Amino acid sequence: MTLAPTQTPLQRVAACLLLFLALFLPVPSSAQQPEPVFRAGCQTYTFNRYTVYEAVEKTAEAGGTVVEFYPGQRLSAADPKGFGPGLGDDQLTALREHLKKHGVTAASCYTGIPKDEAQARRLFEFAKRLGLESLTTESVDAIGTIEKMVKEFDIRVGFHEHMRTPGKEDYKLWDPRFVLDLVKDRDPRIGACGDTGHWASSGVVPLDAIKLLAGRMISLHLKDRTEIGRPTTDQIFGKGVLNIAGILQELRLQKFGGCIFIEYETNWTSSVPDVRQCLDFIRNPASATEGTIPAGAPASAAPKASG
Repeated sequence: MTLAPTQTPLQRVAACLLLFLALFLPVPSSAQQPEPVFRAGCQTYTFNRYTVYEAVEKTAEAGGTVVEFYPGQRLSAADPKGFGPGLGDDQLTALREHLKKHGVTAASCYTGIPKDEAQARRLFEFAKRLGLESLTTESVDAIGTIEKMVKEFDIRVGFHEHMRTPGKEDYKLWDPRFVLDLVKDRDPRIGACGDTGHWASSGVVPLDAIKLLAGRMISLHLKDRTEIGRPTTDQIFGKGVLNIAGILQELRLQKFGGCIFIEYETNWTSSVPDVRQCLDFIRNPASATEGTIPAGAPASAAPKASG
């Protein structure tokens, strides 16, 4: 019979220390984990009076780290080519270098997506070459083609909305319930690019829309406004009534992993300081006093989605 060797005093001390740590060291809970840091930057339409290169520079100057492009914006002072799939390899290489120089990542592009598969594939190939993670579109009629491309290229697609317009009853993307019906049975990489300003102009409370679309939020055009129910001017975050802090908290609860793009559609030639304040608010919403939805405002003014 072989007896186990007797522990040395040092081994006994080490064993006791390990037991103490196992019993009394607190295990980090989910509540103790650091909150996710949102990836935030600009939709380059914010700087549509400037070139793509200048929009990247201004995004960096404001503190943004990601951009979403839109088609047709002039590339640079030296290159009048409009942004889009027609850019050549040299132009894309130079653009990537400019982005890297300023610490900004190309994340998305707002664009129409053709129903024709060959034309759509050309667009997705361009997005892949530039390293985009998503596309933003309003091409409802191309949903079948979009799903095929999403599966082939592993690029997400978010349906964006503009405001509800009287006389244009066929336009339904403003209603988050329509968007949910459109995407709910599709590939999970297809969802919504919510625009809080256009929702507000349409009478939809943005926070309600984001809750409705939980799990399908691809990206966000984040805006603050002074009213819900009619178009108003963009505000520095916290100065309006759209509850930007509540929206950010809801996105955290949803474990939102997409990008937040500031699309600031005022002070067109001098908006960098305003955009910087908006980005600062995203990083520290508790530091600002925020407006509230006026008393009597509906929980959601969106009617039942049709179609």
